Amino acid sequence: MTKLRLATTHPGEPEIFHSLQGEGVSAGRPSVFVRLSGCNLACHWCDTPYTWFFTDHAGDHRGRQTFDRRDNSLTLDAAQVAQQIAAFGCRYIVFTGGEPLLQQPGLVALCEALGPDYHIEIESNATVALTPAFGGHVDQLNLSPKLVHSGNPDSARLNEAALLTYAQDQRAWFKFVIASPQDADEVAILAQRFGLSGERILLMPEGTSPAELRERSRWLGPLCLAKGWRFTDRLHIHLYGDTRGT
Repeated sequence: MTKLRLATTHPGEPEIFHSLQGEGVSAGRPSVFVRLSGCNLACHWCDTPYTWFFTDHAGDHRGRQTFDRRDNSLTLDAAQVAQQIAAFGCRYIVFTGGEPLLQQPGLVALCEALGPDYHIEIESNATVALTPAFGGHVDQLNLSPKLVHSGNPDSARLNEAALLTYAQDQRAWFKFVIASPQDADEVAILAQRFGLSGERILLMPEGTSPAELRERSRWLGPLCLAKGWRFTDRLHIHLYGDTRGT
């Protein structure tokens, strides 16, 4: 049986939950979230460091707290995950992380166990290409290429071949985490370099508290208006705070 490595809300409890989508073009839509464990990047400001910043990790995170791998992840059969998803009775599914596309064989098995009646979204950092086997199951790609302020080297955060392919995929939306107005200049350079449609670019303020988000939104909203790009907030932070399983 194909297995998946999942993040946890508490030790031994997989982070599979029903909530409102907080970000992107699907914001506000009730969805079932499946948070996978493991990531190929190490963003300084990552709001889910418990999915990758384990005690043996050589990277860096502004919170400095490392996490025990055994307490913060667990392995389940794809069929077990499918059963938990189906129990919510919601057809909109979001695979997130971490970086979920690192586990595409397991996601294929999970989608096959679920059957065809689900709308599948992926939240990815856009460094990993879709495999043909999994790509056929995906309805929407919520991609978040990382900027310089993430702290990742260019060679890790930008996969040119993958981004050029995603730019031509009508399922793909490109959400950029913005910490300062200057970050928008970097987005414009990447959009030109990879041929990203302005209609599919979203800017989101970086922050893990409502106060941080409101402060950055004051200048980010007008910036989006001037650039002709979409603005996306972080609805779940306003509703629930920076907590797991929300």
